[in-house]
Amino acid sequence: MNDTANRLLEPYFGYGRMRELFCDRGRVAGMLEFEAALARAQARVGLVPAEAAEVIGRHCQAQEMDLDALAQAIVLAGNTAIPLVKMLGRQIAAESPEAERYLHLGATSQDAMDTGLVLQLRRAVDLLEQQLAELGEQLSAQARRHAATVMPGRTWLQHATPVTLGMKLASVLGSVSRHRLRLQEMRHRLLSLQFGGASGTLAALGEQAWPVAEALAAELQLSLPEQPWHTQRDRLAELAGWLGSLAGTLGKLGRDFSLLMQTEAGEVFEPAAPGKGGSSTMPHKRNPVGAAVLIHAGTRAPGLVATLLSAMPQEHERSLGLWHAEWDSLPELCCLVSGAIDQASQLAAGLEVDTARMLRNLEQTRGLILAEPVSVELARHLGRQDAHHLLEQCCRRAVEQDRHLGEVLHAEPRVTEHLSGDLIDRLLDPANYTGQAARWVEQACREHEQLQRDMHNG
Repeated sequence: MNDTANRLLEPYFGYGRMRELFCDRGRVAGMLEFEAALARAQARVGLVPAEAAEVIGRHCQAQEMDLDALAQAIVLAGNTAIPLVKMLGRQIAAESPEAERYLHLGATSQDAMDTGLVLQLRRAVDLLEQQLAELGEQLSAQARRHAATVMPGRTWLQHATPVTLGMKLASVLGSVSRHRLRLQEMRHRLLSLQFGGASGTLAALGEQAWPVAEALAAELQLSLPEQPWHTQRDRLAELAGWLGSLAGTLGKLGRDFSLLMQTEAGEVFEPAAPGKGGSSTMPHKRNPVGAAVLIHAGTRAPGLVATLLSAMPQEHERSLGLWHAEWDSLPELCCLVSGAIDQASQLAAGLEVDTARMLRNLEQTRGLILAEPVSVELARHLGRQDAHHLLEQCCRRAVEQDRHLGEVLHAEPRVTEHLSGDLIDRLLDPANYTGQAARWVEQACREHEQLQRDMHNG
């Protein structure tokens, strides 16, 4: 391991697979893919000899490039493409000075860098979609498994009325499905060729500019935009916003997991593993270390998104500094969110649920959590306001006298005049007051399954 590398935290935050796409070698590979495709495209329209294009393509190999020398050259050049093209040119010239004449013909540095980035992003988008599909599968399975697992609902961090764990998971699943749909919808806009030459006019290629652009887009299997987007960064900003929104969804999942793992709740736990979540001083601790990754991503992502948005008002036809601000911010955002998705999948797959603790927590308020259904039923006889006022009095009495609400209701003539003892008991059973929770689970799971079929069928 390189002593100067920043790798201590990457395994925890789960950047691995995405970091491989955005490593230095990956960045260079994207630009070289552009250069090779440009030569092939120009050969297709007769602008470059086929033999020259073949030589250029043969030397566009990232593993042949000296990354240390490139890094030093970038300090003076101001971007990665200028020294890379020079290095590539020297290698090509050593074999064929004639072929070297046609390298990077009509293009500019930003064409190579932006299109290289788009090629990296295509792989990143494929990985993100794969990860989200895996997360969706885990959430769907757990939502169905716990469709009838009753637990306290919580509003403003206080017990509200009963919900089910399946319903909570289904709400996350629904959000994940919507994120996947948004990603597919923006894909065509994002995966767009950047090719404009010095100032975006492609003037250096004359009448052959548009045929070359069409051929180049076809070579790289990218969409051909209506015009170059050197300083119109909405495509990248849209992706950044999507990543930030997804990070927020994952952050909420992590937040809820961590709250449910609190000692005072103890209802849901991350999957256990030797040494996971321990404390350096307290042997009893089981910390939500996976949830922390999700919260971390949800906390860091907005700042990175803000950087991409702040970089949008770029000057004229080529930007100074604002373009540069994107270079590490967007890859970092991709890595951050990718790692969080992986961690979320692990949490969902190995979810540990203490249903007995959930039932005890439902009884923690001694029936008060189910005051609403009693009030609703009484409203049929007394009217809403009078029923609500009567239940408030009964709840207050239960708290002051440290009695179960059911006991107070059974002893209250104004209640038993209208509600039988059996009905009161049924109304105070949490399993009888989960409303449409099962429907929400089924709908979210069906939507996920339909999305899986649609994605599979292309």
